[in-house]
Amino acid sequence: MTGAAPPAPPVDPGTAEPPTPSGLDPRVAALSVAALLVIGGLMGSVNLLVDGVLRDGAARWTYGGVMLLLFVLAANLAARGRIGQQHTLALVLLGDLIYLVVVLCIEDPLRYATPLMLLFPALAAAWFLRLRWLFVHMVVITGVCLAALWPSYDSTVGLLVQVGVSAATLNAATAAVFLLRHRVQRLLTATETLSRRDPLTGLYNRRYLVEQAPRLWAQARRDGGRLSAVVLDLDHFKRLNDEFGHAVGDDVLNAVARTLSATVRPADLLARIGGEELVVLGTVGRPEEAQHLAERLRTAVGAARGSAGHTVTASVGLAVAAPDDGEDPVPALWRLVERADTAMYAAKRGGRDRVAVADPPATPGSAETAADAAPASLTSRPPDRVLDR
Repeated sequence: MTGAAPPAPPVDPGTAEPPTPSGLDPRVAALSVAALLVIGGLMGSVNLLVDGVLRDGAARWTYGGVMLLLFVLAANLAARGRIGQQHTLALVLLGDLIYLVVVLCIEDPLRYATPLMLLFPALAAAWFLRLRWLFVHMVVITGVCLAALWPSYDSTVGLLVQVGVSAATLNAATAAVFLLRHRVQRLLTATETLSRRDPLTGLYNRRYLVEQAPRLWAQARRDGGRLSAVVLDLDHFKRLNDEFGHAVGDDVLNAVARTLSATVRPADLLARIGGEELVVLGTVGRPEEAQHLAERLRTAVGAARGSAGHTVTASVGLAVAAPDDGEDPVPALWRLVERADTAMYAAKRGGRDRVAVADPPATPGSAETAADAAPASLTSRPPDRVLDR
């Protein structure tokens, strides 16, 4: 990919929680940990039904209480629907402690409570914790193995060998899952980037516009502002490609993308929606603010310069709309962009290298405008638009 990719727009506070280190949605992560707690509780509860496994008296009641605690924690976590790093670490360390309690309640720990039971908290730590907390858990798990196996060995050498083997096995499995998680995350991040970014310029693409439409609409409604769409089409770009080659055209397009990325406001969304056509979406308080932005963008395109010194100009179309409650953001976004696209062609006909403002949308009850009647497509063109772009 050539050209610098613009930074992602900020996420509105309260609209979505950041993903966990595993890349999962916080609710999915919470339900996953809750499922692990339930599985551990069900497997451990089997010992209550088998004679000769648990010590009699208080040990059996303690063991039953620990299994019940696992189910209670799982239900609470599922009800909360979210889980943080400190909460996850606390649950993982609690799992280590529960193993020690189980060892004290079992008649023959080496037979019925091997350190392999610690795989549950170990794998949960590997998948959900950050690296520094994972190291904490790996140290703790070594100490837990030592404490659990100590009463079962008379020989210090035998104890240390068994603790070393058990802790090394658990920590190796933890490290392997942690590395696998990071590998999966990198692949998912790369795939997500390819699906949302234009491979030439690094700008966002139409798919990302679809994803961001609800957020943009909600932000404009919440702030009481308007949503503006600025469509820019590079003038005579085909002529540039024909005369100097597509490599020069790509170089100029990248220069324009970098310049526009540095010109748009931090909250604006800049995307490439077609060959040499770009769009900028953002919220404004007044239409005049949008016109000022459109002029700045037009000027920025003219100032962009390819590595060989080639420059271009842009015809710019601007449309502004006030989002209505209850309307579907995605079709409404396409209608807004189509109005700006129509204005851009008016700028072409008017001589290029200028800004044209779209007519306001039809009011309810009036005749349907051409933009409203057109399909919600960014690539549709009226049949009479035959221009040398």
